[in-house]
Amino acid sequence: MPTTYAIPDGRTVMAATTYTGTGAAALISNAVNGVSFQPDWVWIKSRSNVTNHNLTDSVRGVTKLLFSNSTAAEATFSGGLLSFDAGGFSLATGGDTGFSASGYTYVGWQWKAGGTAVSNTAGSITSSVSPNTTAGFSVVTYTGTGANATVGHGLSVAPSMFILKARSASGLYWVVYHQSLGATKALFLQLTDAENTDILYFNNTAPTSSVLSLGAGASPNQSGTTYVAYCFAPVAGYSAFGSYTGNGSADGPFVYLGFRPKFIMFKRTDSANVWSILDSTRDTYNVTNLSLYPNNSIAEETGKNVDFLSNGFKQRQTDGGWNASGGTYIYAAFAENPFKYANAR
Repeated sequence: MPTTYAIPDGRTVMAATTYTGTGAAALISNAVNGVSFQPDWVWIKSRSNVTNHNLTDSVRGVTKLLFSNSTAAEATFSGGLLSFDAGGFSLATGGDTGFSASGYTYVGWQWKAGGTAVSNTAGSITSSVSPNTTAGFSVVTYTGTGANATVGHGLSVAPSMFILKARSASGLYWVVYHQSLGATKALFLQLTDAENTDILYFNNTAPTSSVLSLGAGASPNQSGTTYVAYCFAPVAGYSAFGSYTGNGSADGPFVYLGFRPKFIMFKRTDSANVWSILDSTRDTYNVTNLSLYPNNSIAEETGKNVDFLSNGFKQRQTDGGWNASGGTYIYAAFAENPFKYANAR
């Protein structure tokens, strides 16, 4: 169930910020109507050009990169992000195409965790955790054992979704747990594959209010390999993680969230199809149709029509990746405003 915490103002914990690269050092502000925050997880993608999705967090360090569209190990790169700042993040000089090439357009999705990580001994593996319990988000790092294990996440509420990736070994998948699939199934962020059933991912055990469960598979838990996990617990009025069934009509299903969404990530689970991200910063009016794909390095595409409404979203197209008749889909959504403050677009 969603937490009973006070609903956070979305402007203080999550941002979708657009900018145009200049090749020079720059502070990219996430301020909206005078409200800003210091992010702990920054995910950057060029909108206009083919580039990797670059994921950096404050626990691993600002120069440590992972790529959602690749199974590559963590890279160390000083030419991208310089720092996480009180009002956003700073970019280095040099104009790297993944971050700030002159004339390229970008989006930076940002989440606020808990800052400096602390040791967590709730699981059989000791983890380092940066939790933001108010926003239901934590960044977790740990070292695998190769045997069934548990890892503390620090949220005090069972996560509805978590995404994990090996840092020190290449060729291992981005593994995604989602409550709508349960602990017997996993998705893979860098692939279009349908849901996969295997005990090796989560040991057939759902997360609890204190720990994630890991199977003995290499992608989540190879002995001696270091990992990062991004964990999300639902907060009523701010975040939601659920599923819906498509109807194959341009008058598609309405999904109630309890807030106007700022960011939604979708994935079809019963059949192979892309992951897709929409947000209200790149698309300020309905229909929202500018898609980026976590599993793919291509530039932004148009045509996947979704209405962002004051209390949820509604599919407005028949593409199989979003609204096939009888298709099953999962989503992760974050609020622009809680419902009591929201207006229609």
